[in-house]
Amino acid sequence: MKFLRLISTVIISVFLFTSCKTQQKTFGYIENYADTTIKNEVIFKEHLFQKDDLLSILVYSDAADGGATDAMYNLSNAGGAEASGKAAQGFLVDYDGNISYPRLGLIKAIGLTKIQLADEIKKRLDKALPNPTVIVRLLNFHVTMLGEVTRPGPINMPGERLTILEALGLAGDISQYGKKEDVVVIRDVDGKVEYGKIDLSTKAVFQSPYFYLRQNDVVLVNPNKNKARLNDQVFNQRMGIAFSIINTIALLYNIFR
Repeated sequence: MKFLRLISTVIISVFLFTSCKTQQKTFGYIENYADTTIKNEVIFKEHLFQKDDLLSILVYSDAADGGATDAMYNLSNAGGAEASGKAAQGFLVDYDGNISYPRLGLIKAIGLTKIQLADEIKKRLDKALPNPTVIVRLLNFHVTMLGEVTRPGPINMPGERLTILEALGLAGDISQYGKKEDVVVIRDVDGKVEYGKIDLSTKAVFQSPYFYLRQNDVVLVNPNKNKARLNDQVFNQRMGIAFSIINTIALLYNIFR
């Protein structure tokens, strides 16, 4: 019986020791920054329209009929969806990369920026409207946050300018079990999947081509070793309790037998 108690005590000590090991170093955001007057340029590439993009296009001109002529080239609730509470209407870039525009027909949008598409529409309106102005916006910009963030899931934005830091803020930040130094951005580039790694613990993040997120990006925050250790600790604690009970029963048996 003394031998049984000795074995139980040793096992409990081992489990308690392994569950109290020093945790892996955690990283903060941009730890190596310095106060400097040298400003590094942050690269932002304007969004190029792709299939399934939903576009808001508003047309204005100097027509003297109070906008009645302009209305023929605008959707009924264009620009007013938020105020009316209705779902946003827009022009969908179809599988062939075109939008179908009233009275203008098919217009190729894929691969164009907002300014380029606005210029193309303006050219077609020059004969129909006096001094036309065209405003183009992307309505369905979104990215998806996965892994060790507080609120995983899609993030929808009214524009297309969103940084990785802003996206993480909207997702509730990285949890204590996520790797700030190993964040992966999954991006579709011309039909090919591209993987980009970002280290959020260094100021080099601002020069990364993935600092500004693009339409349909997926941000994956991988778990750190603390997550695995947490699972180990839970197991160790349960085993420790079990062996403690065994040891207590053995001790009581030895006393009252």
